[in-house]
Amino acid sequence: MPKIPSLTTPDERFLNLPNWPYEPHYLNDLPGYEGLRVHYVDEAPHNTEQTYLCLHGQPTWSYLYRKMIPVFAASGARVIAPDWLGFGRSDKPINDAVYDFHFHRNMMMALIERLDLNNITLVVQDWGGLLGLTLPQDMPERFDRLLIMNTVLAMGRAPSQAFLDWRAYVAANPDMNVGALMKRATPILSEAEQQAYSAPFPDITFKAGMRRFPEMVMVEPGMAGIETSKRAADFWKSQWQGKSFMAIGVQDPVLGPDVMMKMHKIINGCPEPMMVEDAGHFVQEWGAEVAKRAVQAFT
Repeated sequence: MPKIPSLTTPDERFLNLPNWPYEPHYLNDLPGYEGLRVHYVDEAPHNTEQTYLCLHGQPTWSYLYRKMIPVFAASGARVIAPDWLGFGRSDKPINDAVYDFHFHRNMMMALIERLDLNNITLVVQDWGGLLGLTLPQDMPERFDRLLIMNTVLAMGRAPSQAFLDWRAYVAANPDMNVGALMKRATPILSEAEQQAYSAPFPDITFKAGMRRFPEMVMVEPGMAGIETSKRAADFWKSQWQGKSFMAIGVQDPVLGPDVMMKMHKIINGCPEPMMVEDAGHFVQEWGAEVAKRAVQAFT
């Protein structure tokens, strides 16, 4: 199979990021993705019983979990935080058409299998949930627990008008300044943190994945991923027996409390959610307390 044309963000873009001491780890030979470099954070001993798998969304990368990784690792667990292809330190296919639901989903399943992750606590938000929530149904023996933040399963209709507005905004701004967007959405960010979110994208040629994710959300019948997501909804409602923890960023205008309470009804045995009153869409920026509460709930 010929290598998919892609770009690699220069390593110097990731130097001296605030609160980000983690060494990069890479795989470049995942089946079906040969030659594409996939980055992941891998913290704590490998002989631990529990693994936290932290999946980011758009337009972020694993840096989003910098406030949660130390809490999870301190609990004695291994922490894996990958970057989707097109994001973070992972390679970035340059053609928009490369990116689709199963391109990403199959990559993450291959990564889980390659690293042989078990006893997984699935940690998801945004596209980390749209994709990540569909993983356990096809490898249920690997997953034990769920920590879900503002996200949704897309099954053929828009989650909100605000989402449609967001999709239109991204389409109209193909060279979107990611750091500036993150600062508007999360005013507590420092300038250095804002720049850390811009680091993966030196220019517009690196932003195909960032542009594509909103277009991939399954808001109309027949779109790729709908049937997989419907199976996921059935799995979480009728088959899931693990522990769950939900944290909701109350200020999120796109996937806020109304959307999340619908998700709450889908997840079997999910306790009452933690309402993070000051948080918007990117709940992980308030993540230290969320992680502590989740770890306590799981023990």
